[in-house]
Amino acid sequence: MLPVAIFRHAPTEGPGYFATFLDARRIPWRLIAVDAGEPLPEDTREFSGLCLMGGPMSVNDPLPWIESVCHLIREADERHLPLLGHCLGGQLIAKALGGRVEKNPVKEIGWGHILGEQHASARRWLGDFAGHPVSAFHWHGETFSLPEGAERLAGNAHCANQMFALGPHLGMQCHVEMTPEMIAEWCEQWNEETDGVENRAGIQAPETMQAETANRLPEMRRLAEQLYSTWILGLPC
Repeated sequence: MLPVAIFRHAPTEGPGYFATFLDARRIPWRLIAVDAGEPLPEDTREFSGLCLMGGPMSVNDPLPWIESVCHLIREADERHLPLLGHCLGGQLIAKALGGRVEKNPVKEIGWGHILGEQHASARRWLGDFAGHPVSAFHWHGETFSLPEGAERLAGNAHCANQMFALGPHLGMQCHVEMTPEMIAEWCEQWNEETDGVENRAGIQAPETMQAETANRLPEMRRLAEQLYSTWILGLPC
Protein backbone atom coordinates (compact mmCIF):
# COMPACT_ATOMS: atom_id res chain seq x y z
CA MET A 1 0.00 0.00 0.00
CA LEU A 2 1.16 3.52 -0.73
CA PRO A 3 1.68 5.67 2.37
CA VAL A 4 -0.81 8.11 3.83
CA ALA A 5 0.57 11.65 3.61
CA ILE A 6 0.29 13.52 6.93
CA PHE A 7 0.68 17.29 6.62
CA ARG A 8 1.95 18.96 9.81
CA HIS A 9 1.49 22.73 9.96
CA ALA A 10 2.92 23.45 13.44
CA PRO A 11 5.63 21.63 15.46
CA THR A 12 3.27 20.90 18.38
CA GLU A 13 0.40 19.67 16.18
CA GLY A 14 1.62 16.35 14.91
CA PRO A 15 -0.44 13.24 14.10
CA GLY A 16 -0.72 12.11 17.70
CA TYR A 17 -3.00 9.10 18.10
CA PHE A 18 -3.65 8.90 14.35
CA ALA A 19 -0.05 7.75 13.82
CA THR A 20 -0.48 5.15 16.59
CA PHE A 21 -3.65 3.93 14.89
CA LEU A 22 -1.92 3.56 11.51
CA ASP A 23 1.14 1.85 13.00
CA ALA A 24 -1.04 -0.71 14.79
CA ARG A 25 -2.56 -1.67 11.42
CA ARG A 26 0.74 -1.57 9.54
CA ILE A 27 -0.49 1.19 7.28
CA PRO A 28 2.53 3.19 6.09
CA TRP A 29 2.56 6.95 6.45
CA ARG A 30 4.84 9.84 5.63
CA LEU A 31 5.06 13.09 7.57
CA ILE A 32 5.28 16.26 5.50
CA ALA A 33 6.56 18.98 7.85
CA VAL A 34 5.09 22.08 6.24
CA ASP A 35 6.07 24.06 9.35
CA ALA A 36 9.73 23.19 8.76
CA GLY A 37 9.64 24.30 5.13
CA GLU A 38 9.56 20.79 3.68
CA PRO A 39 8.57 20.91 0.00
CA LEU A 40 5.03 19.83 -0.77
CA PRO A 41 4.57 16.82 -3.03
CA GLU A 42 3.99 17.72 -6.65
CA ASP A 43 0.94 15.48 -6.95
CA THR A 44 -1.00 12.87 -4.98
CA ARG A 45 -0.23 9.75 -7.00
CA GLU A 46 2.41 8.59 -4.51
CA PHE A 47 -0.10 8.41 -1.64
CA SER A 48 -3.14 6.36 -0.68
CA GLY A 49 -4.77 9.27 1.17
CA LEU A 50 -4.07 12.70 2.65
CA CYS A 51 -4.36 13.66 6.33
CA LEU A 52 -4.12 17.31 7.35
CA MET A 53 -3.39 18.25 10.95
CA GLY A 54 -4.12 21.44 12.90
CA GLY A 55 -2.26 24.72 13.23
CA PRO A 56 -2.56 28.19 14.76
CA MET A 57 -2.89 30.00 11.43
CA SER A 58 -6.06 30.73 9.45
CA VAL A 59 -6.71 29.20 6.05
CA ASN A 60 -7.51 32.78 5.00
CA ASP A 61 -3.99 33.98 5.84
CA PRO A 62 -1.77 34.90 2.84
CA LEU A 63 0.66 32.03 3.45
CA PRO A 64 2.44 30.70 0.36
CA TRP A 65 1.64 27.04 0.99
CA ILE A 66 -2.12 27.28 1.59
CA GLU A 67 -3.21 27.41 -2.06
CA SER A 68 -0.73 24.65 -2.93
CA VAL A 69 -2.21 22.41 -0.24
CA CYS A 70 -5.73 23.27 -1.45
CA HIS A 71 -4.65 22.26 -4.96
CA LEU A 72 -3.48 18.88 -3.64
CA ILE A 73 -6.80 18.46 -1.79
CA ARG A 74 -8.76 19.11 -4.98
CA GLU A 75 -6.50 16.74 -6.90
CA ALA A 76 -7.03 14.01 -4.30
CA ASP A 77 -10.78 14.58 -4.46
CA GLU A 78 -10.74 14.18 -8.25
CA ARG A 79 -8.84 10.90 -7.83
CA HIS A 80 -11.20 9.73 -5.05
CA LEU A 81 -8.32 9.51 -2.57
CA PRO A 82 -9.64 9.85 1.00
CA LEU A 83 -9.01 13.14 2.80
CA LEU A 84 -8.90 13.47 6.59
CA GLY A 85 -8.77 16.86 8.32
CA HIS A 86 -8.27 17.77 11.98
CA CYS A 87 -9.30 21.37 12.89
CA LEU A 88 -7.21 23.52 10.51
CA GLY A 89 -7.05 20.42 8.31
CA GLY A 90 -10.84 20.20 8.21
CA GLN A 91 -10.98 23.91 7.36
CA LEU A 92 -8.49 23.41 4.52
CA ILE A 93 -10.60 20.60 3.06
CA ALA A 94 -13.76 22.68 3.38
CA LYS A 95 -12.15 25.71 1.72
CA ALA A 96 -10.55 23.72 -1.10
CA LEU A 97 -13.86 22.03 -1.93
CA GLY A 98 -15.94 25.19 -1.98
CA GLY A 99 -16.84 25.93 1.65
CA ARG A 100 -16.08 29.04 3.69
CA VAL A 101 -13.97 29.49 6.80
CA GLU A 102 -15.04 32.28 9.13
CA LYS A 103 -14.78 33.35 12.77
CA ASN A 104 -16.70 31.08 15.12
CA PRO A 105 -19.18 32.77 17.52
CA VAL A 106 -16.89 31.86 20.44
CA LYS A 107 -13.38 30.55 20.85
CA GLU A 108 -13.51 26.91 21.86
CA ILE A 109 -10.60 25.58 23.95
CA GLY A 110 -10.54 22.43 26.07
CA TRP A 111 -12.79 19.46 26.65
CA GLY A 112 -16.41 19.51 25.60
CA HIS A 113 -19.03 17.37 23.91
CA ILE A 114 -20.15 17.03 20.33
CA LEU A 115 -23.55 15.62 19.42
CA GLY A 116 -23.68 13.12 16.57
CA GLU A 117 -26.37 13.27 13.91
CA GLN A 118 -28.60 10.26 13.27
CA HIS A 119 -28.84 9.99 9.47
CA ALA A 120 -27.39 7.05 7.54
CA SER A 121 -24.02 8.67 6.85
CA ALA A 122 -23.65 9.62 10.52
CA ARG A 123 -24.41 6.06 11.59
CA ARG A 124 -21.77 4.77 9.17
CA TRP A 125 -19.06 7.15 10.39
CA LEU A 126 -19.99 7.42 14.07
CA GLY A 127 -21.31 3.92 14.76
CA ASP A 128 -22.84 3.76 18.24
CA PHE A 129 -22.02 7.45 18.81
CA ALA A 130 -24.62 8.56 16.23
CA GLY A 131 -27.35 10.53 17.96
CA HIS A 132 -25.43 10.76 21.23
CA PRO A 133 -23.06 13.27 22.90
CA VAL A 134 -19.42 12.24 23.07
CA SER A 135 -16.31 13.85 24.57
CA ALA A 136 -14.02 15.71 22.17
CA PHE A 137 -11.12 18.13 22.52
CA HIS A 138 -11.25 21.63 21.00
CA TRP A 139 -8.80 24.41 20.22
CA HIS A 140 -10.11 26.81 17.57
CA GLY A 141 -11.48 30.28 16.91
CA GLU A 142 -12.77 29.76 13.37
CA THR A 143 -15.11 27.28 11.75
CA PHE A 144 -16.06 25.96 8.32
CA SER A 145 -19.25 25.85 6.31
CA LEU A 146 -20.12 22.57 4.61
CA PRO A 147 -18.89 22.12 1.04
CA GLU A 148 -21.57 21.31 -1.52
CA GLY A 149 -22.71 17.71 -1.14
CA ALA A 150 -21.22 17.27 2.34
CA GLU A 151 -23.26 15.96 5.27
CA ARG A 152 -22.88 17.25 8.80
CA LEU A 153 -21.98 14.44 11.20
CA ALA A 154 -21.81 16.36 14.48
CA GLY A 155 -22.09 19.79 16.10
CA ASN A 156 -22.44 21.39 19.51
CA ALA A 157 -23.73 24.54 21.19
CA HIS A 158 -20.52 26.48 20.54
CA CYS A 159 -19.89 25.37 16.94
CA ALA A 160 -22.60 24.09 14.60
CA ASN A 161 -20.28 22.23 12.23
CA GLN A 162 -17.95 20.00 14.20
CA MET A 163 -17.64 17.26 11.60
CA PHE A 164 -18.67 16.50 8.02
CA ALA A 165 -18.39 13.69 5.51
CA LEU A 166 -18.18 14.02 1.75
CA GLY A 167 -17.81 10.67 0.01
CA PRO A 168 -14.61 9.11 1.43
CA HIS A 169 -13.54 12.40 3.07
CA LEU A 170 -13.86 13.33 6.74
CA GLY A 171 -13.40 16.91 7.96
CA MET A 172 -13.37 17.69 11.68
CA GLN A 173 -13.28 20.92 13.65
CA CYS A 174 -12.48 19.04 16.85
CA HIS A 175 -9.23 17.24 17.73
CA VAL A 176 -9.76 13.49 18.19
CA GLU A 177 -6.03 12.82 17.72
CA MET A 178 -4.95 14.25 21.07
CA THR A 179 -2.59 12.58 23.53
CA PRO A 180 -2.03 13.66 27.16
CA GLU A 181 1.40 14.96 26.17
CA MET A 182 -0.05 17.11 23.40
CA ILE A 183 -2.68 18.54 25.74
CA ALA A 184 -0.04 19.46 28.32
CA GLU A 185 2.11 21.09 25.63
CA TRP A 186 -0.80 23.08 24.21
CA CYS A 187 -1.72 24.29 27.70
CA GLU A 188 1.58 26.16 27.74
CA GLN A 189 0.14 28.34 24.95
CA TRP A 190 -3.14 28.99 26.80
CA ASN A 191 -2.33 32.54 27.94
CA GLU A 192 -1.37 33.59 24.43
CA GLU A 193 -4.46 31.93 22.92
CA THR A 194 -6.91 33.51 25.36
CA ASP A 195 -5.37 36.98 25.72
CA GLY A 196 -8.00 39.59 24.94
CA VAL A 197 -10.85 37.10 24.51
CA GLU A 198 -13.92 38.56 26.23
CA ASN A 199 -16.45 35.77 25.68
CA ARG A 200 -14.95 32.76 27.45
CA ALA A 201 -18.03 30.54 27.37
CA GLY A 202 -16.16 27.88 25.39
CA ILE A 203 -12.80 28.12 27.16
CA GLN A 204 -11.50 25.82 29.91
CA ALA A 205 -8.65 26.69 32.24
CA PRO A 206 -5.49 24.60 31.69
CA GLU A 207 -5.70 22.89 35.08
CA THR A 208 -9.32 21.90 34.39
CA MET A 209 -8.69 20.39 30.98
CA GLN A 210 -5.69 18.44 32.23
CA ALA A 211 -7.64 17.21 35.26
CA GLU A 212 -10.42 15.96 32.97
CA THR A 213 -8.11 14.18 30.53
CA ALA A 214 -8.00 10.84 32.38
CA ASN A 215 -11.79 10.53 32.37
CA ARG A 216 -12.48 12.06 28.97
CA LEU A 217 -9.73 10.58 26.81
CA PRO A 218 -10.89 6.91 26.79
CA GLU A 219 -14.25 7.86 25.27
CA MET A 220 -12.62 10.08 22.66
CA ARG A 221 -10.20 7.27 21.81
CA ARG A 222 -13.18 5.02 21.07
CA LEU A 223 -14.60 7.76 18.86
CA ALA A 224 -11.25 8.15 17.07
CA GLU A 225 -11.06 4.39 16.53
CA GLN A 226 -14.53 4.43 14.99
CA LEU A 227 -13.81 7.38 12.70
CA TYR A 228 -10.35 6.28 11.61
CA SER A 229 -11.52 2.69 11.05
CA THR A 230 -14.23 3.94 8.72
CA TRP A 231 -11.84 6.32 6.95
CA ILE A 232 -9.23 3.68 6.11
CA LEU A 233 -11.90 1.60 4.37
CA GLY A 234 -11.62 4.11 1.53
CA LEU A 235 -7.86 3.69 1.10
CA PRO A 236 -6.91 1.92 -2.14
CA CYS A 237 -5.14 -1.38 -1.56
